[in-house]
Amino acid sequence: MPISWFVTIQVSTILFAAGALCASAAPVERKPVRMRIPSLPPHPRLLLSNKGIEEMKSRIERFDWAKTRWESIKKAADALLKEEVVLPPRGANWSHWYACPVHGCGLQTGKQVGQWKWEHKCPVGGEIVRSDPTKPSTDYDGCVLHQPHNKLSRGVLDLGLAYQVTGDRRYAAKAREILLAYAEKYLSYPLHNTRGEAKIGGGRVGSQNLDESTWLIPICQGADLIWETLCQADRDAIANGLLLPAAKEVIQPGPHGIHNIQNWRNSAMGLVGFLLGDKDLIRYAIDNPDTGFRSQMQKGVTADGQWWEGAWGYHFYTMSAIWPLTEAARNCGIDLYVPQYKAMHDAPLLFMMPNNRLPAFNDSGEISLTGDSPLYELAYARYRDPICLELLSSSKRINDFALWFGVPDLPSQEPTSRKCANYPRSGYAILTRGSGRNASWLCMKYGPHGGGHGHPDKLSFVLYAKGQVLGVDPGTCRYGLPIRFDWYTTTLAHNTLVIDQQSQKAADGRSIAFGSDKGVDYSVCGAGPICDGVRFTRTAAMVGPELVVFIDQIASDAEHTYDIVYHERGQWTDLPSGVAWAPPDARGYKCLRDATTRTTDKGAALKAAVSNDLGVVIGLAAGEPTEIITATGIGAHVNDEVPAVIFRRKARNTAFVWYISLNGKPAEVDVLPAADRSGEGLDESDAVAVCVTRSDGTRRVLVANPQGRSVRVGPANGARFETSAAFAVR
Repeated sequence: MPISWFVTIQVSTILFAAGALCASAAPVERKPVRMRIPSLPPHPRLLLSNKGIEEMKSRIERFDWAKTRWESIKKAADALLKEEVVLPPRGANWSHWYACPVHGCGLQTGKQVGQWKWEHKCPVGGEIVRSDPTKPSTDYDGCVLHQPHNKLSRGVLDLGLAYQVTGDRRYAAKAREILLAYAEKYLSYPLHNTRGEAKIGGGRVGSQNLDESTWLIPICQGADLIWETLCQADRDAIANGLLLPAAKEVIQPGPHGIHNIQNWRNSAMGLVGFLLGDKDLIRYAIDNPDTGFRSQMQKGVTADGQWWEGAWGYHFYTMSAIWPLTEAARNCGIDLYVPQYKAMHDAPLLFMMPNNRLPAFNDSGEISLTGDSPLYELAYARYRDPICLELLSSSKRINDFALWFGVPDLPSQEPTSRKCANYPRSGYAILTRGSGRNASWLCMKYGPHGGGHGHPDKLSFVLYAKGQVLGVDPGTCRYGLPIRFDWYTTTLAHNTLVIDQQSQKAADGRSIAFGSDKGVDYSVCGAGPICDGVRFTRTAAMVGPELVVFIDQIASDAEHTYDIVYHERGQWTDLPSGVAWAPPDARGYKCLRDATTRTTDKGAALKAAVSNDLGVVIGLAAGEPTEIITATGIGAHVNDEVPAVIFRRKARNTAFVWYISLNGKPAEVDVLPAADRSGEGLDESDAVAVCVTRSDGTRRVLVANPQGRSVRVGPANGARFETSAAFAVR
């Protein structure tokens, strides 16, 4: 998972703005809650208790999946026994600097060319990039130092596990050697942040207190597994030279509020507390009213179960940060398996695409639920909810979590069918048709912005069909690269509305209507204040598994240039004739390539070939003159070309009616006259009627009426009807 972007969250204003209504009330003194901490049990008590060790041994004896994973751990521990303990000479550089400056993709580490020096290769262009340690942005060797530091950290844990399973004290002795080496050297590593500055928020082993936390957690878990073998002098040296300075001097300062980073910090500080019996650290990690675990759960998890930052990568990153603390607390008699944490496990199972992956919204790439299934081993062990079983049954169970916590014999579970669903607290509307991996699935994003990891893409969507993502969200890239701001965090990079070639303002949208009517599944959403004086409403209607119709209504008190943007996986084919178009030197636009333009009022049908047997048509209904700009944008990296279309109009009020046909054939989509009760014609920004004829001849009239006006529609067949619903089908 990418290292988190530095953002300090003011939770009281971002998550609980309603509290401003009470601003005039007298301030209430908040007294800290002093949690009662029970007497701590003997070591081990962090990752596993003595009972947990015995249960793990039983799994190894009974099940091949547990034995296979155990043998890998033992092999790694055996290799460490033969190696000299040599610590890197310095702490590591920020991992987000480890990217090709040309293509924007992560670099690959090549052969070692000197002491703590390597070749660094671009996997796209093949260039060898040389490290320059004079500045963090080019200190690629420093980025690679994460690997030996993390290898040693994980090594302490593997050695501790090997000692507990085998009783062979050689493993404990090697873990002790690593711990004492770090205890001697840790304070000599300079404090440094991502910019190379000695400031709070940085680390000694890593360049953030986040990095310090992720490194320290397995150190603590491994140390706990061998703690009883250490003499008091060794314990004091490790505590005073390593654990306490890391927890109290590096990690604790500079809190992050309600944030994924803070959850990693809480686990690191809490584990040091549970390991050493430091009750102040335990209380800080769990019950600090501003940053502790309980506040993270109460304020950071939406009612739909999604982590508030709105990026699935950070949702799982936060879940991964939490479990070391919940398990250590459980082993010490404190139950932190609260409903909100369970909801975090449940939400991805409800939001996933038909291929068991989560879409690349905000600062996240696509996330594989299969790849993250190990977390569900622990979730099922603690909650025993059958919702986890379908995912676990598809896993080989050869992972740490199955070895440590896995329920031995999982009950069978029938596959669940996915349905349309709306999640107003997290702000996602899902439309779906069909079954299995070839179902059609659309998710429109309208909810909270997501803070520092949010993107300005209100009412954007991801479209999945035919076994793959077709309507693309680019996700994110390494944070240190300029292309992140020039493309990935611009509105133009997403499937939504751009106003005057500028990215949207951060905003929270809302769901206006959602449901199914006469075989049409629909979602009507408002974007919120994305631009001063502009109202943007999008209606997405899944007319069938192979046709999605969009009605984008825009109203303003002034004239603007409106760009409706869509990014389609594949390649353009048979484009209508046009002329070359020079993109403006504006973020997002300047990244477009091979752009051409044409203007028409007769509509258009643009074809894209996804594969030899799969074609998609992006169509625009006839109406107002519209400039149609086609180009290629950026996907996973700058050489990953994704077709992009921009429907452009200069207007005050307008409505774009367009569609995506998934069977490779143009659809018949026509705008019909709509009037109020008196017969006065309505502006299309208020109400639009659309006649849609499917390839099987089925005809439907869709009415998008988000303002709830009384609308009369006279369809092409002469029949008239009236509605005041936000969305209606006839």
